[in-house]
Amino acid sequence: MKAADIVDVLIKREGDGIPFPVYMSEGAAGVDLHAAEDCELRPMEFRAVSTGIRIALPSGYEAQIRPRSGLAAKFGITVLNSPGTVDSDYRGEIKVILINLGQNVFRVRKGDRIAQMVIQQVSRVKFVEVDALPETERGEGGFGYTGI
Repeated sequence: MKAADIVDVLIKREGDGIPFPVYMSEGAAGVDLHAAEDCELRPMEFRAVSTGIRIALPSGYEAQIRPRSGLAAKFGITVLNSPGTVDSDYRGEIKVILINLGQNVFRVRKGDRIAQMVIQQVSRVKFVEVDALPETERGEGGFGYTGI
């Protein structure tokens, strides 16, 4: 990645032993977020799990909180509001709303990788009210429009 592509994100850890978010490979799109607490999730239970970090994003950026594919595939653990959004003006602790869609109790231990965070540039838009929208070939074709 070129230096011009790197964006500084300020981070504050809330306690000792909180792992620093890092990219796990050269091509990784997101950094892993770690649990800052021990907890259990029973089947169909959800909970906001502390990560022990706060960030300050530059204006015009957001952080998306996404599930880790391994947790989803192996245990049925996912992020309930996926993707969760951290706005550039939020300064509170990042928490991850995990849900257990699996059939067994899932134990989260402090330091476990529980989600990934992807930083994205976002555009602001101006809504312009009109009487009609431009026509397209698809038109109002909705769910399943292109087949199953």
